[in-house]
Amino acid sequence: MRAALEEHGRSFVHGFNSATRARRQDELDASLEAVAAPERGFAFEGAAMGLALLDLLLPRRRARLAAFLRGPAQPHVYMAHVGAGWALARLRRRPSRRLGLDPLLGWLAFDGYGFHEAFFHPPRAVRDGLRPRRLSGYDLRVFDQGLGRALWFVETADPDRIAATVGSFAPERRADVWSGVGLAATYAGATDEDGLRRLLGLAWPFRAHLAQGAAFAAKARLRAGNAVPHVERACAVLCECGAVEAAAVTDRALAAAGGSYERWRAEIRAAFGAA
Repeated sequence: MRAALEEHGRSFVHGFNSATRARRQDELDASLEAVAAPERGFAFEGAAMGLALLDLLLPRRRARLAAFLRGPAQPHVYMAHVGAGWALARLRRRPSRRLGLDPLLGWLAFDGYGFHEAFFHPPRAVRDGLRPRRLSGYDLRVFDQGLGRALWFVETADPDRIAATVGSFAPERRADVWSGVGLAATYAGATDEDGLRRLLGLAWPFRAHLAQGAAFAAKARLRAGNAVPHVERACAVLCECGAVEAAAVTDRALAAAGGSYERWRAEIRAAFGAA
């Protein structure tokens, strides 16, 4: 499990370094395309972090990230918006217009913010349950989804440890944290069917939130054309359907959401809750 998760980390770092070193867009494109397809989403996430940092720190040349999002990152647009959130967390900033984030998917930057804080500062963000003061309102709920994704890595995909950690948070935070766990379990993998069933049993009151996260992951993988066996396995357990069907649920929910990120999530949960 640790080896699989660390490979994702190396792919992220490769993308970050490629973005900050490349002198031209074609150099960056070639470096990212050289990453194995199953790992490419993590590389694009890292590249988006690097480009966002450059945009925020070097104001004479802006719109690197915006051009990336409109162009080569389109298949990985979910992961790229998450990567932008890493940059915001690193600089302790809120999303900026200069980054050119999508009005809907821009919420994923707060997901990336939460992942960053839990991954790099677990004593503060996980053990003490502290969240950045600069975030408020719905920002904090998406932050908790990202925190839940990070728990998959911080707790090395161990269902019992993850459940114990989620249970340490205030009751009103647990649902969003579990949705992040479901997303990471599906996108990143690193466990078998027994581990997924154990995870589902421990999170049973929040199974619709697990399914919502898993469906998001399935959509992100399929959009990028890098579906892998563990995505199908996770969807079968957490969503009780295949990856293609889970992704289709997110599409139908998006059509009914009216541009609202929270309604999008709620529609997905309602679909799996009814099922």
